[in-house]
Amino acid sequence: MLYLKALHIIFVVTWFAGLFYMVRLFIYQTEANEKEEPARTILVMEYRRISRLLWYIIAWPSAILTLVFGLSMLLNYPEWPVWLFVKLCLAVLLYIYHFLCHRLYLQLRKSEYPMTSFQLRIWN
Repeated sequence: MLYLKALHIIFVVTWFAGLFYMVRLFIYQTEANEKEEPARTILVMEYRRISRLLWYIIAWPSAILTLVFGLSMLLNYPEWPVWLFVKLCLAVLLYIYHFLCHRLYLQLRKSEYPMTSFQLRIWN
C-alpha cells in the first residue's frame, strides 16, 4: 500500500509540474506570436516542439498514472472517510482543468490564439 501511495504522490507532483509549465509555454508562445519575423516563426515553432514533448511525455502519462494509482488505493479502503470525497471532487476539477488545457494546446497548435498572455497568466 505504501508503494502505491508513494507512486501516486510522485505522479501527482509531476502532473502538477507539467500543467503549470504547460501554461507558461502557452504564455511564451502567445507573446512570441506578437514578435517580428523571423523571430516569430523560430520561437513559435520551438515552443510548439517543447509543449508537445511536455504534454505527451510528462503531463498526460502523469495524469493517467495518477489516476491508476489513485484508483488502486481506493480499492484498499473499506470505508471512505469524508475527506476522501472532498479530495475526489477536487481531483475531478483538476482533470477538467487538464482537459481545458488540452483544448488550449490544440488551438495553439493550429495557430489560434484564443487568450491574451495576460489572460493566460490569470489562467495559470
